[in-house]
Amino acid sequence: MPTTLLHNGVVHTGGTPASALAVRDGRIAFIGDEDAAATYDSADEVVDLRGALVAPAFVDAHVHSVLTGFPHTQLDLRGTRSLAEVLDLVAAHARTAGDDTVIIGSGWEETDWPEGRAPIAPELDRAAPGKRVCLDRIECHSSVLSSELVSAIPGLTGMDGFHEDGWVELEARHAVTVTLANLVGPSQRLEAARAAMGELAGNGVAAFHENAAPHLSPEYELELVREAADETGLLAMLYWGETGAIETARRLGVLGLAGDLNADGALGSHTAALHAPYDDQPGNRGHVEMTPEEIADHVVLCTREGLQAGFHCIGDLGIDAVTEGFRIAERHLGREALRAARHRLEHVEMPSAEAITMMADLGVVASMQPLFDAMWGGPDGAYAERLGERWRGMNPVAAMVHAGVRVAFGSDSPVSVVRPWQAIRAACEHHEEQQRVDHLTAFRAHTVGGWRAAGDDETGELVVAAPAHLAVWDCATLVGRPGQELPPVDDEPRLRRLVVAGRTVAKEES
Repeated sequence: MPTTLLHNGVVHTGGTPASALAVRDGRIAFIGDEDAAATYDSADEVVDLRGALVAPAFVDAHVHSVLTGFPHTQLDLRGTRSLAEVLDLVAAHARTAGDDTVIIGSGWEETDWPEGRAPIAPELDRAAPGKRVCLDRIECHSSVLSSELVSAIPGLTGMDGFHEDGWVELEARHAVTVTLANLVGPSQRLEAARAAMGELAGNGVAAFHENAAPHLSPEYELELVREAADETGLLAMLYWGETGAIETARRLGVLGLAGDLNADGALGSHTAALHAPYDDQPGNRGHVEMTPEEIADHVVLCTREGLQAGFHCIGDLGIDAVTEGFRIAERHLGREALRAARHRLEHVEMPSAEAITMMADLGVVASMQPLFDAMWGGPDGAYAERLGERWRGMNPVAAMVHAGVRVAFGSDSPVSVVRPWQAIRAACEHHEEQQRVDHLTAFRAHTVGGWRAAGDDETGELVVAAPAHLAVWDCATLVGRPGQELPPVDDEPRLRRLVVAGRTVAKEES
């Protein structure tokens, strides 16, 4: 591997100012100023940065790679502005789709549509006659199916979560995943995973946490994600969300039985578990999918087996069940055993003070998505529509940080976009001023935080001898330096180069 010297830029070391950095054998070999760089004679390649910023590469702590890739390879419904537009897109796609093709559309959200509702099966049947269609809502916890696809899934109509209008959630949504594992095969999934790797690399992401689970994807998909990541040069940290599946975890080579292991559902689908009913669906409090005792059993088992445990939890009732489960586990194993295991929670959108205290006390990582607040927060956002005044206090980034909770940022792509700079800005400009954090804290949550969440305490900063995971950006903003602001979202830094383990995996065309 050739030695590369980058100079005449701004190197974000977090300490002494530097303008040059050298990479050799996959690690950082030198950091210094221009005088020192001028005497560095071991480089095979010398790159003039022309004032660019060299910073630690981003880590996305929550990704669904194949689902991220499907909008690139299937039907992209992100940003659709009406039900009519969605049906037009389905119809256009159906006209060119083969008879055996399953039409997968994803990313739609009906909250602001003039029709005020989701599609229903008869409308899909008219838009795509005779076709099997599955349209996943933006958060991927619910979908609407055409009648042709409903009939292809044995026993679906009698399952919990099936509705006569084609809407599926809970057990019924899981059954759809099982059937699609055969109908949408490895070649299509690998193509989507490759598209996702391009999106991650193009946004300066060197490593990502794949949050797979039986209700989201077949087991074989993890190997496809690993293959696509290896081809691109990215680092994949894999999780599988299934209880008690120790042998599966060993076979798949995952870091933990964590990620999207659902303690509850999602707010958009009205399935996140709440203490009080949804404002826009009186009588509905969502669904708790695991009891505190089941949660405790899983935490105890994973801790003893040396695996991370983790749960998807969003609603206040769901998070309280997780909190109680961890406290039960603590009584079995003790505080230090749990702290050493570094378990994790995904999303944690409506935590109580007790939940935050538990996480800090037991060393539980908060894997959070700042763009959720940007997308849905505020008095006029989707959170307020679902929850009324309960939107206040959601996604409490600052409260987590101030309590001493380890925080890692991610996208939950395809739920939100892979745009780390936008996520950083969202954390700094949270709808609630008291939940805002400073630029450096947000930046570290999207870099160092991702490594720490996966149990790696050595990676993520630009220091000599550290693994060379870095990104070069066309701005000289030294993140966190007093008096310097992040670039505006409309003028995000442009990626010039992404280096992972010393290898350049993405590069701006000259």
